[in-house]
Amino acid sequence: MTAPHLEPSRTARERAHGARLSTGDPDDLWGWGSAAGRLRAQRRARLLADGAGLQRGSRVLEVGCGTGLFTEHFASVGVDLTAIDVSAELLDRAQARGLSGVRFVLGDLLTTDIGGPFDAVIGSSVLHHLPMPEALDCMHGLLKTGGRLAFAEPNFLNPQIALERTLRFLPYYARYTSPDETAFVRWHLARALRRSGFTNVTIVPHDWLHPATPGRMIERVRRWGRRLEQWPVIREFAGSLLISATRS
Repeated sequence: MTAPHLEPSRTARERAHGARLSTGDPDDLWGWGSAAGRLRAQRRARLLADGAGLQRGSRVLEVGCGTGLFTEHFASVGVDLTAIDVSAELLDRAQARGLSGVRFVLGDLLTTDIGGPFDAVIGSSVLHHLPMPEALDCMHGLLKTGGRLAFAEPNFLNPQIALERTLRFLPYYARYTSPDETAFVRWHLARALRRSGFTNVTIVPHDWLHPATPGRMIERVRRWGRRLEQWPVIREFAGSLLISATRS
C-alpha cells in the first residue's frame, strides 16, 4: 500500500515540538511521572495490550512511541515490536532504555517504509497528532486480516482537554501541546474508523485519575473513577478514550 504524504509543514512542527519537550522531562510534563501518573500509565498499558490482543510472538507496530514509556511495557509481553516516532530527541530517550526485541524507527507513519503486515497497531496519545482519515487508512493497510488496532486518546468532551485544545495559544498550554494536535469525540472517531474499513469498533471513555491527585487521595479517586466509568452520561466526560477495532 502506498500511503498518502504528510505535509512537510506538519511534520516539521511535530519534530520541533518533540525537540522542545526534550529540553526537560517529557514524561513529567505529560503527567506520567507523579504517583498517580505512574498508576495511570500502568493501567493504560494493560488496557492497550488487552485491546490489541498482544501475546508472545505477535508482530506489533507502536505508533508515536515517544520516550518509550509504553514501549517498555509492550516489549515485556514478548512481542516482536517495531516502534516509530517522528522526533529524534524523544526516540533517543526510548532507545536509551535498552529494550530487547524492539526495532526503533525514526520517521512519520505516513511516509516511512515500516514493513508489515502486523498483528497489531498500538499507541498512546498519538492519533490526535495525525491527519485523519489518512492515518487510519494507513494503519488499516499495515494490519493483517484479523489484526487489531488499540489506542488511548484524549477525550474532547473532558473539560480540561477541551480547554487545552481551545486555548493552546496561551504559554501555559503551549508548553506541552503542539500546534496541530486535537482530541476526539468518540462517536465521530467511530464513524471514521468504520469508513477506513475497520470493524468491531469499540471506544470507551475511561480514566478519572488526574496526575496531580495527592497521594493520600489516589485510592479514593481510583475507586470513584471506576464507578464513574460505568455511569451513563457522566462517563462521557472522562479524560481518555480507549479505542479498539479489527481489520476484517
